[in-house]
Amino acid sequence: MRTVNHAAGLRTRSRAATGTIAWHAVLLGVILAMTFPVLWGILTSFKPANEIYSLTPLSAHPTLEHYVHAITVWPVGLLLSNTFVMAAGVVIGQVIIAILGAFALAYFSPRYRGVVLTLLTISLAIPPQALIIPQFLMTAKLGWLNTEAGLIVPQLGSSALAVLLLLQHVDGLPRSLLNAARLDGARPFEVLWNIVLPALRPAIAAVSILVFITSWNDYLWPLLVAPRQIDTTVQIGLRQFETAEGTNFGGLLAAATLTSLPILIVYLVASRRITDAFLQSGLK
Repeated sequence: MRTVNHAAGLRTRSRAATGTIAWHAVLLGVILAMTFPVLWGILTSFKPANEIYSLTPLSAHPTLEHYVHAITVWPVGLLLSNTFVMAAGVVIGQVIIAILGAFALAYFSPRYRGVVLTLLTISLAIPPQALIIPQFLMTAKLGWLNTEAGLIVPQLGSSALAVLLLLQHVDGLPRSLLNAARLDGARPFEVLWNIVLPALRPAIAAVSILVFITSWNDYLWPLLVAPRQIDTTVQIGLRQFETAEGTNFGGLLAAATLTSLPILIVYLVASRRITDAFLQSGLK
């Protein structure tokens, strides 16, 4: 009997080990499929011009000529600065709106709270492209084309997701704590500053990261409101490598690699904090 149970245990552990190996193989395949285009682009940026279209991943004569060309000819510093200002401005604006909106809905519990939540949820289903023409016309009437205000302010209206994400965390705070502060005579701003904001730090960090990455990678809105090279972002500036004579793929890939470095460096430096922020906020 003991021998039969031992054999059954071995078969169970064997099936579990086989399942684990298969699952890791699937994950490895997915990771390779997702990172392959990025790795191929980076490796190609080190190839000489006559090897750009080669199917060999590594060049026998790697070179930095495309990076030198991108740094000396392409205004990488100006474009990165414009992109950072836009992304940081959108993050600050959307996070402030989301904190105030979530706090107001949770703390005051207005009668129309359900209607507001329904409207916020419905707004998530509206594609940004459906609103881009009226937003562009309004931005043009305000004289904000080719300005930082034109890049930042119209995007602050996309705060619905941030409000809903922060609202669930404010609702999760003990109601007795907020009521006790209210009974002690604390004003709403004092409750927000001293109680709510410290408890929301992980959620605010996670929302800020999501908004920053989305804004940094935005292409359509900067293309419309800031098409001039001096005012635009790195995503639009990459078009400089497309000319009537053809596309400089080496320079384009080198510039794309350079523009990815800020996000990569931020992630490598703060990867632990970013992971903790997402886990503590419930965003996965």
